Amino acid sequence: MRPDHPEPDHPSGQARWWETLVSALVFLVGAGLAVGAVDIPSEAGYGGVGANFLPWVVALALMACGAVLLWEARTGGYREMEVGPGDAGPDWRGFVWVSAGLLLNAALIERIGFILSCALAYVLAVQGLKRAFGKPHRTWVVDIATGLAIAAPVYWLFTKFLAINLPGLTAGGWI
Repeated sequence: MRPDHPEPDHPSGQARWWETLVSALVFLVGAGLAVGAVDIPSEAGYGGVGANFLPWVVALALMACGAVLLWEARTGGYREMEVGPGDAGPDWRGFVWVSAGLLLNAALIERIGFILSCALAYVLAVQGLKRAFGKPHRTWVVDIATGLAIAAPVYWLFTKFLAINLPGLTAGGWI
């Protein structure tokens, strides 16, 4: 350890338990993605890589991050982690907002199209994160505009440039 960074205080038993749980879950998500990547065909496509390349990269990266986090959690706790505002417990309201965004995106993408469902997911996630950090959450218009400004070019790039079919609101239109 460098002299300008003294050894951190050891976390409480409860903090160490949560850190271990989060670390193990990150590793297990990576392992689950690896199990799913086994079923994706590996025939080389454009650029010489198959459809399973990116899922394998993400799975291995998550498993590596989970392993490092687990080692950190078990050998003294997450190091150099900033202390967040408020208590150390999870913010369940923020979790509900972000989860609602993900679930509504999955449920509505076929009905209202990629752009609107992804913008909705963005808005709900941002609102949840703002609430979790105690930030003002009165900027709905800015969040909606930002979500649309991100989702629309992504939709266009995937459908027009990469020729990947994404659900749209109209049969041949942009939305």
